[in-house]
Amino acid sequence: MTPTTDERVPVLIAGGSLVGLSASLFLGRLGVEHLLVERHSRTSHHPRGRGNNVRTMELFRGAGVEPQIRGAASVLAENHGILQADTLTGADQEWLFKQIDPGGKLERISPSGWCLCSQNDLEPVLLRNARSLTGDIRFGTELISCEQDADGVTAVVRSRETGEERTVRAGYLIAADGPRSPVRERLGIAMTGPGDLFHNVSITFRAKRLADAVGDRRFIVCYLTNPRSPGALLPVDNEQDWVFHAPWRPDDGETLEDFTDDRCTELIRTATGVPDLEVDITGKAPWHAAERVAERYGRGRILLAGDAAHEMSPTGAFGSNTGIQDAHNLAWKLAAVLAGWAGSGLLESYDAERRPVALATAARASDRSAEHRHPGYDVGPAGGPKPGMMAMVLGYRYPAGAVEGAQDEVIPEEFTPVAAPGGRAPHLWVQRGGERLSTLDLYERHPVLLSGPAGDAWRTAGRLLAERTGIPLECYGIGQELRPEDEAAFGRLHAVGDDGAVLVRPDGFVAWRSTGADPDPEGTLGGVLERVLSRG
Repeated sequence: MTPTTDERVPVLIAGGSLVGLSASLFLGRLGVEHLLVERHSRTSHHPRGRGNNVRTMELFRGAGVEPQIRGAASVLAENHGILQADTLTGADQEWLFKQIDPGGKLERISPSGWCLCSQNDLEPVLLRNARSLTGDIRFGTELISCEQDADGVTAVVRSRETGEERTVRAGYLIAADGPRSPVRERLGIAMTGPGDLFHNVSITFRAKRLADAVGDRRFIVCYLTNPRSPGALLPVDNEQDWVFHAPWRPDDGETLEDFTDDRCTELIRTATGVPDLEVDITGKAPWHAAERVAERYGRGRILLAGDAAHEMSPTGAFGSNTGIQDAHNLAWKLAAVLAGWAGSGLLESYDAERRPVALATAARASDRSAEHRHPGYDVGPAGGPKPGMMAMVLGYRYPAGAVEGAQDEVIPEEFTPVAAPGGRAPHLWVQRGGERLSTLDLYERHPVLLSGPAGDAWRTAGRLLAERTGIPLECYGIGQELRPEDEAAFGRLHAVGDDGAVLVRPDGFVAWRSTGADPDPEGTLGGVLERVLSRG
């Protein structure tokens, strides 16, 4: 007997943490109606997942929420470096790095910057904005089951308050339901990789006098290395609220019950070097650092995102950022397929693009935990050269997928802000109709064709194709609709001549470029669009 459908929606999202809420926000910005269900009754109350990297903040800028996020994060706006010390009061003090952006170089390559906004502060901003768009967001509601067929997904959701069950018919399901993803388990998708790396207990506490011991050292995190109580100290407000990550060894028989308030207090006093510190323990939460990536990012109309698709060591905050960027990659593709200007095959590029990035990023996160000697991780750093942070954050490239002419190298050894197929499009300040904006601000809803100062033939071809095919291609001429503040920068940053062109996807990644003129620009560009958007 076929169950009665109570609701129909183009997209169903399972999970309402950072990744699920980001997916809701991005889909809402693109006008895609969707339903999000989250089993918990409210957003996270624990200060974790705080490091939002430059690329993530560029995406939030495009979604119109960057100022709100920076407002929510204002209390930690001056915290920058990572300190390693025996105790806060000891003589052994070393900055692993003191500034996130020494010399202010970042402003030349991005209109955004890093932001230290804890998950408990970020999620309410995402929720408020997502609810103002096209999303129906229901906390206290869990996904009970899901089955798919050629035309869609049938799911049963249940209110945890009333027990009421409803059947939802969706075109697609995004599973952002965490590292133990029930949806992934139902699909039979295995996780690959080394597995568990180490375990910590996150202890939130209040200690008014701790700020005196910290002084003017405005760190993001301080790794405390006293062998009697190693741990990581994180400020919440730089005054009285703090988090201490203590190593936990369940494999040796240690239980969560062993972390009594008295023991936690002594661990904090010993680690900080303040033996008489008054400590008020306000919460404890276990967490597990792991390196795992799903063997595939979905099956059919069900797609994995965030921790459901990958687990990463927390050092560098790669996990949450990679998950948010998963959601952004997926949102424009779902919107394009649902609107009819891309073929369903476009969604197959999600795995081809995001999985290699997750594999490389997860491995680098584990390396950084070893390099920083994260408490509880007793592994030495691996030898050999490693890509820098900017190469990881802004330099990664898609080796395959909805791109033409992509390169095999996923993470380059060094970051260079030059456009390459499969890579992030560069930032360039331009004037458009008297308004100053970044070229990154052009990329959100539709594909964009940028043509050089002598590239009118490309722009004309793009507009003819948009009219003929219904692809909402936006065409801008450098020196025409867009006037760069640095006239030579377009060719230099996009590696094209004055008569060249660059096709940029809605997610701000370069799909294709032509270094110069073409005898048949309409035919060439039309073929590229057909292939990139899987319209054949």
